[in-house]
Amino acid sequence: MPALFVLLWSTGFIGAKFGLPYAEPLTFLSIRFVLVIALLGAVALVTRAPWPSDARLAGHIAVSGILVHAAYLGGVFLSIHRGLPSGISALIVGLQPLLTASVAGRMLGERVSIRQWGGLVLGLAGVALVLSTRVSGAALDGFGWDAIAAALVALLGITAGTLYQKRFCTGMDLRSGAVIQYCGALAVIGLGAIATETMQVQWTQSFVLALGWLVLVLSVGAISLLMALIRMGEAARVASLFYLVPPVTAVLAWTLFDEQLGLVGLLGMGVAVAGVALVIRR
Repeated sequence: MPALFVLLWSTGFIGAKFGLPYAEPLTFLSIRFVLVIALLGAVALVTRAPWPSDARLAGHIAVSGILVHAAYLGGVFLSIHRGLPSGISALIVGLQPLLTASVAGRMLGERVSIRQWGGLVLGLAGVALVLSTRVSGAALDGFGWDAIAAALVALLGITAGTLYQKRFCTGMDLRSGAVIQYCGALAVIGLGAIATETMQVQWTQSFVLALGWLVLVLSVGAISLLMALIRMGEAARVASLFYLVPPVTAVLAWTLFDEQLGLVGLLGMGVAVAGVALVIRR
């Protein structure tokens, strides 16, 4: 499950790169969320999934959806759309495991050992090594502080969402709960798209394929795996898996776009894997 989650989650940056040239970021996400709600809503009805009987639980689920889907995905898509290289965006979001571990103890009562802290720092070093081979000085041109701010919103969103999900939503049904989460996210992202974008879309083959992949594989498959992992594991251990996303994304970019991954990048991948192993090892 963790390996499959990392692989699927890593394709998100690739899907964004394919689809964003044909639609504005919030519009792109709004269409994605509408399709996901329709799909998962049908699944929940057909399988007779239980819905929250408590309005408070439903509210918690909606808040977690706003954090995980609206803040994180909105921040990532906006940062890339505004010119931030995907490598830098991934590095900023790569701070999430350290941020999660620093808060998990107080919020969830989870103890992060010295060995785990060492693994978290080692994982971050591995991510930095991988991305150092993909981000040159020239790549820092063409974007402003708004792009960096959007990536920071994504970092805070996925961190807060992971902790909030673990604290308040572990009892939710993954089918009906996902529908509520995406409805909450759509309310925020949709209003943002209406207020700030033209909402025009070029329905090219590349856009349709990217949209289909992000809906079926990311929004249904990867998110379901993430919720299951959060339910079964400690927040710090689950968060450490995000260290593997930038290295795997680099491999996918090398495969699909012929982006070079040299010896330093391969070394960084090994360091990141070693760091995650230290964190998740019982």
